[in-house]
Amino acid sequence: DVQLQASGGGLVQTGGSLRLSCAASGFSLEGYAIGWARQAPGKEREGIACIGIRTGTTIYANSAKGRFTISSDNAKTTVYLQMNSLKPEDTAVYYCVARIKSCPTRDEYTYLGQGTLVTVSS
Repeated sequence: DVQLQASGGGLVQTGGSLRLSCAASGFSLEGYAIGWARQAPGKEREGIACIGIRTGTTIYANSAKGRFTISSDNAKTTVYLQMNSLKPEDTAVYYCVARIKSCPTRDEYTYLGQGTLVTVSS
């Protein structure tokens, strides 16, 4: 059974940090690009970061640059999103998304995991 499982969300104050994890089961991340996307209430899902598992190349949305860092472990089984200097507008359900070879987009992806809720209080 193929699954992407996101975890690590929670409630944090403005300026705080969280680290999200994305674990794959039923398939290997090798050859995929893994992205983190988020969906705030009443808004569309938006991609915020992506990493090519084989190359290690990373891409960030403007909203994430300088505050968020995407990485993968040496075993290439888990992808992380370190989020620092969190703001109330970062409040959303965060999803990890997989796509073969290229970064996933809102409409083009191979696997979409269950999300984890991040709430940033002011």
